[in-house]
Amino acid sequence: MSISHLFFIGFLLLVAAIAILYNAARKKKSLGLPSGTIIYSDPGVLGKVEKPLYDAELGLTGKPDYVMERRGCLVPVELKSGWAPEKPYDSHILQLASYCLLLEQNYHKRPPYGLIKYKNRTFAIRYTDELRQSVFELVEEIRSQKEYGEPDRSHENPSRCERCGFRFDCDQRL
Repeated sequence: MSISHLFFIGFLLLVAAIAILYNAARKKKSLGLPSGTIIYSDPGVLGKVEKPLYDAELGLTGKPDYVMERRGCLVPVELKSGWAPEKPYDSHILQLASYCLLLEQNYHKRPPYGLIKYKNRTFAIRYTDELRQSVFELVEEIRSQKEYGEPDRSHENPSRCERCGFRFDCDQRL
């Protein structure tokens, strides 16, 4: 093989590498992710199946949509398909806080904040000691509820019921 052939093959490999990096950056930008390195993503998003994050002591499992590493800090990112409310729903904040706690337990790095990204807006949620404690309290409340059987549904919103993943198994659906 001549040097010109080797040069041509090398050039093609370089062009392919640049195209792959460009497409990855474009996809990241289209998702509205912050700058940083993606170190974890939910399946189907980047094609690689990640193990769920798990805390055996709490019995807590979760899979954030993304975890970014920015300036040595871990930042969980939760993508929501709908339009942003005036402020994030408490359930979304607690979901994100649970991911922060799981990252803290699994990576031994405490995230300073996490992001909830809606179609039209992103909220940065500080991971405070109070928010962390709220996750512990919620886990304990769920455990205590399990002792008393299944709780009754806590809403009167038919559209919420229609979108629920448990609607076909629920004997209280609207």
